Amino acid sequence: MAEENVTLVTEFVLTGLTDQPGLQAPLFLVFLVIYLITMVGNLGLIALIWKDPHLHTPMYFFLSSLALADGCTSSSVTPKMLIIFLSQNHKISLAECLTQFYCFGSSATTECFLLSVMAYDRYVAICNPLLYPMVMSNSLCTQLIGASYFVGFLHSAIHVSLLVRLTFCRSNIIHYYYCEILQLFRISCTDPTVNTHLVLIFSAIIQVFTFMTIITSYSFVLFAILKKKSEKGRSKAFSTCGAHLLSVSLFYGTLFFMYVHPGSGPTEDKDKMFSLFYTIVIPLLNPFIYSLRNKEVIGTLRRIMKR
Repeated sequence: MAEENVTLVTEFVLTGLTDQPGLQAPLFLVFLVIYLITMVGNLGLIALIWKDPHLHTPMYFFLSSLALADGCTSSSVTPKMLIIFLSQNHKISLAECLTQFYCFGSSATTECFLLSVMAYDRYVAICNPLLYPMVMSNSLCTQLIGASYFVGFLHSAIHVSLLVRLTFCRSNIIHYYYCEILQLFRISCTDPTVNTHLVLIFSAIIQVFTFMTIITSYSFVLFAILKKKSEKGRSKAFSTCGAHLLSVSLFYGTLFFMYVHPGSGPTEDKDKMFSLFYTIVIPLLNPFIYSLRNKEVIGTLRRIMKR
């Protein structure tokens, strides 16, 4: 009996979004459609940008990198969730669980930095348009994109390496639809205090730093827009930046609530609802938020469809 009590768990059970049998099939269809639209939207946006030489500018390079990160975020979570909806087998191995969290954590962190880089790009384009070609050179764009992905990979790797030190022997049930790191802490037999503190510290540093970069950049952009005498110029600038701000507000609002909020936090059901925004909804919306309000992207799409 003593040996059984200390048996380490190497396989988990994901409970999913709901345990009501009648909702499994409808939810499967809903999230399958969402996932297909997400991948077509993001991969299609990447293809449009790389196919049209007119879109080979810093802003669109950043946008294609953001679309790639969104596609990775959705793909790290949604396929397993779809399997859970239709299958009686909700099991996921420890290795699969760590891999899923690593992929999600990497892409989510990368997106934070890409959004801040895109805000800086808009600041230079609107506030210093004459210096824009020199400041935002191709080499700098490549370095910024590479650094964003590198930090994302490194940040996620740190948390995964610390997760490996934890043992799971009490329960193997994760009351979630993917291997969310805070849920793993709750079922750990090892004291996860160090892990919890590092998640809070890293999340606060990354989210606050990138968010403040965005706010600072757009503050300067706002002042520059208000100085414009041309009503057409103001409208164009607001239109360009409005899509970015909408994406930022949705993304950071839910992330702040999940990982940087004080106190004991929201209930489990609210956790799931908020996490759905940054894992499912935002990757779906981003390509449409940026492309539907962008005349150059729409023009490229029309030319390709005519061919």
